[in-house]
Amino acid sequence: MARTRAVLMAALLVPFAGLASPALAQASLAMLDTLDRGGWEVRFRDDNSMRKVCIRSGREFIRLRHSGGNCNRFVVEDADRNVTVQYTCRGNGYGRTHIRKESPSLVQIDSQGIADGKPFQFTAEARQTGRCN
Repeated sequence: MARTRAVLMAALLVPFAGLASPALAQASLAMLDTLDRGGWEVRFRDDNSMRKVCIRSGREFIRLRHSGGNCNRFVVEDADRNVTVQYTCRGNGYGRTHIRKESPSLVQIDSQGIADGKPFQFTAEARQTGRCN
């Protein structure tokens, strides 16, 4: 009886096994690849401070408060104009970032999380300014 249930459950799950693959394939963050490469200015709305970043793939916007490697990410939303990514950086906190593309040279960023043991939350506008310095 237990074996019959196990076989039945396995048979029921087989049609759903392929659903994971397209979801992973769709998590390509292709919208970020459409952003202009080069130098960008990120202007933070809470204190009107500005930071210059060099964009090579657009993915640099995901972890503005977490530099370096050793981070895992989970793509929550991957659409033509919006990307939301949740990430964890071992030993250095975590974050969740939403990026909305207005044009290839202008994006809006909302991010929050924990960095260096302290919470952060910001909204920012980023504009492409030319070449990387």
